[in-house]
Amino acid sequence: MRKAIHILLTGVAIVMTMVGCSTQKNTGNTRWWHSFNARYNTFFNGSQAFIDGNLEKEKGNKDNYTELIPLYAVGNKASRDIGKGQYDLTIEKCSKAIKQHSIKVKPAWNGSKQKTAKDREWLGRREYNPFLWKVWLLMGKAQFQQGAFDEAAATFSYMSRLYQTQPLQNGLARAWLAKCYTELGWMYDAEDVIRNMNRDSMDFRAVKDWDYTYANYFIRHQEYQKALPYLHKVIKHERRRIQRAREWFLMGQIQHLLGNREQAYKAFEKVVGCHPPYELEFNARIAQTEVMAEGTNVHQMISRLKRMAASENNTDYLDQIYYAIGNIYLTQRDTTQAINAYEDGALLSVKNGIEKGVLLLSLGDLYWDKERFSDAQRCYGEAIGLLDKDHTGYEELSYRSKVLDELVPYTEAIQLQDSLLALADMPEAKRLEVIDRVIDNLRKKEEKERKEQAMAEVEQQRQQEDGLLPNTMLPTTPTSGNGQWYFYNPVAVSQGKTAFLRQWGARKNIDNWQRVNQTVVAVPSPSEDPEEAFSDSLEDTGLSDEIEESSLNTSNPHQRDYYLAQIPFSEEQKKNSHDILKDALLHAGIIFKDKLDRSASSPHLSRHLHLSEDMLTRLTEDYQDDKRIAEAWYHLYLLYARQNRQQQADNCISRLQHDFPENEWTLLLSDPDYAINAKFGEHIEDSLYAATYEAFKNNQSEIVRANVQLSADRFPLGDNRAKFIFIDGLSRLNEGDRDGCASQLKLVVERYPDSEVTSLSGMILKGIQEGRTPYGNLFEMSDIWTRRSTDLAEDSTGTATLSDERNQHFLFILIYQPDSVNANQLLFEMARYNFSNFLVRNFEILQMPLAGDRAGAWQQMQISGFLNYDEALQYAQQLYADNTMSTRLSPCRSLIISEVNLSLIGTRYSYDDYMQFYEKTFLPMKISEEKLLILPETIEQPDIEETEPSPTPTRTDDGIQPDNNQRKQQVQDFDFGDDFW
Repeated sequence: MRKAIHILLTGVAIVMTMVGCSTQKNTGNTRWWHSFNARYNTFFNGSQAFIDGNLEKEKGNKDNYTELIPLYAVGNKASRDIGKGQYDLTIEKCSKAIKQHSIKVKPAWNGSKQKTAKDREWLGRREYNPFLWKVWLLMGKAQFQQGAFDEAAATFSYMSRLYQTQPLQNGLARAWLAKCYTELGWMYDAEDVIRNMNRDSMDFRAVKDWDYTYANYFIRHQEYQKALPYLHKVIKHERRRIQRAREWFLMGQIQHLLGNREQAYKAFEKVVGCHPPYELEFNARIAQTEVMAEGTNVHQMISRLKRMAASENNTDYLDQIYYAIGNIYLTQRDTTQAINAYEDGALLSVKNGIEKGVLLLSLGDLYWDKERFSDAQRCYGEAIGLLDKDHTGYEELSYRSKVLDELVPYTEAIQLQDSLLALADMPEAKRLEVIDRVIDNLRKKEEKERKEQAMAEVEQQRQQEDGLLPNTMLPTTPTSGNGQWYFYNPVAVSQGKTAFLRQWGARKNIDNWQRVNQTVVAVPSPSEDPEEAFSDSLEDTGLSDEIEESSLNTSNPHQRDYYLAQIPFSEEQKKNSHDILKDALLHAGIIFKDKLDRSASSPHLSRHLHLSEDMLTRLTEDYQDDKRIAEAWYHLYLLYARQNRQQQADNCISRLQHDFPENEWTLLLSDPDYAINAKFGEHIEDSLYAATYEAFKNNQSEIVRANVQLSADRFPLGDNRAKFIFIDGLSRLNEGDRDGCASQLKLVVERYPDSEVTSLSGMILKGIQEGRTPYGNLFEMSDIWTRRSTDLAEDSTGTATLSDERNQHFLFILIYQPDSVNANQLLFEMARYNFSNFLVRNFEILQMPLAGDRAGAWQQMQISGFLNYDEALQYAQQLYADNTMSTRLSPCRSLIISEVNLSLIGTRYSYDDYMQFYEKTFLPMKISEEKLLILPETIEQPDIEETEPSPTPTRTDDGIQPDNNQRKQQVQDFDFGDDFW
């Protein structure tokens, strides 16, 4: 009986304790109870999900060992989505723990007791649940591992303020905040956090996290010498074997960059000693051979790599092995052997991954240095589809690939036509000997390819029998996997281009491009049936068999006739060949001069200029009666002027004035202001255009007309010429000269198809041709707010109108110009503000171009998640009541609009139309006095009946609510603004 009573009393005590443990009370019992529940309920489940996510990321992470690997696996963009589901669960559990167990109520204090410094710190805290800081830390780490660095930064920033008086919690939060800034690339912000953290006052339990922070910061900041001691400490702290192996590999890479080859070799040896996954171990062994390449055992290293290539375990890594062999040869300055090794690696590669892309990039650079541009184009064209856009050399690779795509058809045309003309002048016996040699080489090449194909098929069959491959092989061409169009996938386009060039060679974009000799194609009479006419002609002459046999021979590259058919024997054929030569020499010379050396500060400024000089000089000497000579002399003048060869430059002007006195290039060089224009012309033209645009805005048509004429006289080939004509057309339109405007805009569209104002010119021209008039009878280019695509007066069929429904989804929109606002910083600040102030609401943030702004001068940031107009307005009022946020948002304009109404902006209605509608419809509404944004989204808000606005102020939870006129002015101050519209 006593035992039963004891159990009953214990149960009653527990129930009473649970009932009394509210977050609105701050006692020892409530703190213990909520700490216990947060730890062993929600936090435990979240931490288990976090561990599972980390294990999943560790197994699925793929590093690019050809570059400096990141300290954290999340630094690889491809690895950020790994474990996302587990991290989402962690964040959900942590948010729930914070919501249910946060204690912010101040504890009771005996006023008669004297406060010590420790007491004041205790009473000044903002969170009293002693365990909740671990929940905040875990949530931030989960966001960090997700790759949501901006959200994680907001979490850790809030945590550092929440635990400002507690050294351990504050130190950990700031350590992770600096990591987030580093991963975001905000190095100044990361440096500011690090600088303000005094190491002497750091809690000893936060030192480990700060070692990681310092190491990551110095590595990303490329201060490798400073990173080494912290990276050593990080390795000592690390308990995960795979991660420790990654850190040793990173150590070896850094030591190699610093020139410490022996230390790098030892670091890579440590990687092998950690027994990591085979790919990491293999790359460590490859790296060891590279750091030892300058020693005395070069041949031994190459032999070791070739033994690795012979191993069946390394079939997937042959490109990396031969890349390492090539690198060893390069250290010995044996470029021929290096090229052979790289070519073997590219040929034997089976993965078509980043490693092959790096190999092809290095091979292309070698060919580029040797001026073998056709081979360089082949390598660059394939490499650009294998490397990520964030790769260190991607920008230069992309530029070179585009230049070579333009250059190589001309250089190959020069080589081909020179060869054909030389063959035409050879004695027949020698000519046939050369052709037979080409046929013999072709057969050897095809035989080699057949053997390699047979070996590949045998290997594929073996792997299928071993269960390593499915019976149906998948295509090796990587695809985006997101259903995007083929031509939006640079990888697919690049590989398709390479395959086309390999099969067909460089062909012009013309009809019947497949035919080698297009002069044999006869065009029948329109009245005749082509097939019937052709067959009849053969039957009549009795030559059908001979022609069929001849046709087969001329299409078979293993027959002499195939090559003889391409040699220009007749005078007409030789003339066509020389025409191709002249065109190719001119264009190749210009490209060599203007595009291969694109930077005036390049240390190799004159590296390819000699090739340009050779091409243009040959054109002027061999074809003096051709019309292209004047342009060739002009570009030779520019070439000599760039090299400060004044005598040769003056000679070019003399030849132009003597041989082509009325030519446009002669007139251009003879202009007395040419030297000034060449040196300062770009700045003068820009200033002239700025003055013209200002005159246009002020409706000063005479100044506009005079400046446009000055542009035509002094800068006929200037970069802004299309803009001058465009401004002139709009000025005529504002004066009522619709025909003159149409004529000028048509000129822009026809002569300058690539100009940035061409699309807008076409749109306005179409409107003029349809008889439409500008809004307000004047056209203002910057007036995006009054622009719409449909004229309401003309559109009698339109039924969609602006909605005055307040209980639907609304958006709060910030509108800004990208030049005046840091979009990434704005995104971070808004995310941090939302997270810090609205714990039960999750507002989505989306950045995009402003609707209707075809020129891309404006951007918008949409904040969504408001269930009605009242919530959106409360959010705007609270946001701009924050002085810090109000200052940061000063360059932005804001807008409150429903999703339904937003879909009509830019089509049937302009922003100006909506502003007038907003002031008339929404501003007079009385909004709810309840604080709606602290309520979860699942709680349905009752409809609030609209009442007549009261002329007297009413009291709300936040104080005095202004009347309608006051509220209208207040909203205009932070919302629209007259100058905005």
